[in-house]
Amino acid sequence: MYINITTTETGNNKGSSGGLVQYLEKENRQQLEQKKPLQPEYWFNSQRSNIKPHEVRRKIDNNIGKLSKNDNKFFLVNISPSKKEIAHLQTLYGREGAKEELKAYAEKVMDEYARNFKRPGISNNQDLLWFGKLENYRYYNYKDPEVKQGLKKRGERKEGEQMHVQVIVSRKDITNKIKLSPQNTSRGRNARHSAKMGQFDRMAFKQSGETLFDEIFDFDRGIKETLAYANTIKNGSVAQRAQLHVLEKVHQASSKALPLIQELGKGVTQGVFESVTSLLESPLKTTGKLLDILLEQTSSPANAPDPVEVAEKRRRKKRKQQHRGYRR
Repeated sequence: MYINITTTETGNNKGSSGGLVQYLEKENRQQLEQKKPLQPEYWFNSQRSNIKPHEVRRKIDNNIGKLSKNDNKFFLVNISPSKKEIAHLQTLYGREGAKEELKAYAEKVMDEYARNFKRPGISNNQDLLWFGKLENYRYYNYKDPEVKQGLKKRGERKEGEQMHVQVIVSRKDITNKIKLSPQNTSRGRNARHSAKMGQFDRMAFKQSGETLFDEIFDFDRGIKETLAYANTIKNGSVAQRAQLHVLEKVHQASSKALPLIQELGKGVTQGVFESVTSLLESPLKTTGKLLDILLEQTSSPANAPDPVEVAEKRRRKKRKQQHRGYRR
């Protein structure tokens, strides 16, 4: 799940939102230009699902109390599931049902956006002024390698499933009184300023969106598909990267170990383990040790029992013996 916050795709969020609103209406305009049966994607929020673009522009532009000429007036939240995540939604709900589920998911993401500020009176998406727009496609622009190489033209539609949601959210809360900026990432360097303006942790916000998707839609996310993995591979220490590679091997050895691997993966990203050895020897709640899983998989024939199940049986047997007072 890719979640990002930008100023605007049109390059300016210090003035009217009209340019961005018009830009995000492009798919509706294309239907009119191509004289196709009009099935517009309306704007939505937690109260309504049939909001017209002029209402979005008017409400965002009027919610700027005490903001100066050079202040940001709104932000754009990009909520883009991967092709694998889209396929998962469509398998569960069908194409049209997947759209509605993605919109409902966007509301919960905006709940997390609100809570991330840690401001009194800002607890969920209804405390914000925001409008979402589902888009079915993405288009090549001048930055794409395919355009630079002459393989695609600027504005040409990208292949495959590209369904995503764009959210315009006002800098001011729904009461037009509280300033909320996701650009305030002081992280405690100025505690008084953070308490006043609302400190925002972008990484925590992105992680909450990933966790929400997995929990709501029962999505099995491989360790390589997690935000924590990508961030650690990019910014982590040599020891952390080595630990993640070990977890990948364990996942290849036993897919049933995925929930535990994900749990340990979080520990790796948080620097819980000093080395690969400490990771391998870390006792798990239900499967013994990672080292046991790896060794049993490499030494067992193809039709051998799953190492996770073997480790679980061993754990149960050991507990019974301890309860009976046996000693090895």
